[in-house]
Amino acid sequence: MSIPVDLAGLAATLADHPEGYLLTTSPEGRVKAVTVPVSAADGVVHIAAGSRGTAANLAANPNATLLFPPLEHHGYTLLVDGTAAPEGEGFRLTPTSAVLHRPASHADGETHSPHEGCGHDCKTV
Repeated sequence: MSIPVDLAGLAATLADHPEGYLLTTSPEGRVKAVTVPVSAADGVVHIAAGSRGTAANLAANPNATLLFPPLEHHGYTLLVDGTAAPEGEGFRLTPTSAVLHRPASHADGETHSPHEGCGHDCKTV
């Protein structure tokens, strides 16, 4: 499910998620996942480390996703989509959307989905 969000609060949300997974796609369609440290400033996510494989993937296709697992059992996964490019020893990602997501079955109470019966519990950040 895609939920358009205001990205103004993303830096504060990322402060609780200093490390996640950068997901890129090779020209052949294979997904590459690497663990990366991140920080955010001025509307950009700075990824302090990179790899040659990730750089090659981003040269062919700059679309990328940052995935941050839940901080607690049945918590929310943070997903940040955007476009990425090299920056120093790492990369910078310009976010286009972000969502906190979890299956509805993990909710302790009422779900937050704006779509009836979607089976997910998402809230924007």
